[in-house]
Amino acid sequence: MKAFIFALLLASCAGAGTPKLTFTRSFPGSVPDYIYVDIDRTGALQYKESPKDDQPVKAQLQESDAATLFSLAEKLEYFKLPLESGLKVANTGKKTFRYQDENGSPTEVSFNYSTNETARQLLDRFEQIAATERAYIELEGAVHYDKLGVNDALAEVESLWLRKQLAAPQQFLPLLTRITTHESFMHLVRERAARLRDQFQAPAVNSGEQKQ
Repeated sequence: MKAFIFALLLASCAGAGTPKLTFTRSFPGSVPDYIYVDIDRTGALQYKESPKDDQPVKAQLQESDAATLFSLAEKLEYFKLPLESGLKVANTGKKTFRYQDENGSPTEVSFNYSTNETARQLLDRFEQIAATERAYIELEGAVHYDKLGVNDALAEVESLWLRKQLAAPQQFLPLLTRITTHESFMHLVRERAARLRDQFQAPAVNSGEQKQ
């Protein structure tokens, strides 16, 4: 009997998971034409630009930032209600919010344009995360394959940072350290990377104060 109860407990624990939020945008003709952002309550983040990508970029959000996303989702009743405005506006791509609870049960809603202020706030935050991960991909590619393009890639990272739209800045630290310590990069580029590295390591960033 005890063995049976223990087995049931194990099965229950195995079935329980961490709630997740997923945002996708499909917009043929844009760059990128597909965006996928997946975040769980702990802040674990995955990003990819193709549904077929089996090696997504992984990063870690501050738990407080993840909590803000889940709070907005809760205000939207976890996407059980429609968000499409119905207004005649330009097509800006099919956007989908999806929530998966601890039992794996999903709810989702798709829209082109919404007038719901909470939905717009959540969309803005997801798009900031996507822009950050895109900037990471561009910087990583430049570091490995296009040293002359590193300064432009750093400029995009810095621009997001100055606008307070850079998510999970700590993910950039290994790349910034690599740039700073390799003399194959121009002195101006190494200085810029060092400045950003120092700013991202500051206590205010680690405590989650760098946010919109």
